[in-house]
Amino acid sequence: MLTALGVLVKRDLDNLLEMVFDEKSFLNFVQALGEDFHEEKQIVKDSPSLPYSNGQLGWENGSIDTMLDAAAAWGNSTLMNPSNNTFSKNPWYRCAHILYAGKFYE
Repeated sequence: MLTALGVLVKRDLDNLLEMVFDEKSFLNFVQALGEDFHEEKQIVKDSPSLPYSNGQLGWENGSIDTMLDAAAAWGNSTLMNPSNNTFSKNPWYRCAHILYAGKFYE
């Protein structure tokens, strides 16, 4: 059940990311990302993940500092390869994508 829930949440975050086009949709995405992180923390509290594995909802980074470090690393990495489909003329989307990458990028 948790895995199915994790897939559902991820799909919702993916959809929300694709809908980011202005400040309001960016803030909606940031709120949903925060809720996803909070849910991950609750799941880990009730059923700890194995060491060195991502969480039930796909979180590789379990603290704000590691999440932000990973987001910045992903953003810098994708700057070096702009043909990789992560760029958009919409800076709200790019910022949301950078934050989202902090969830899974190591």
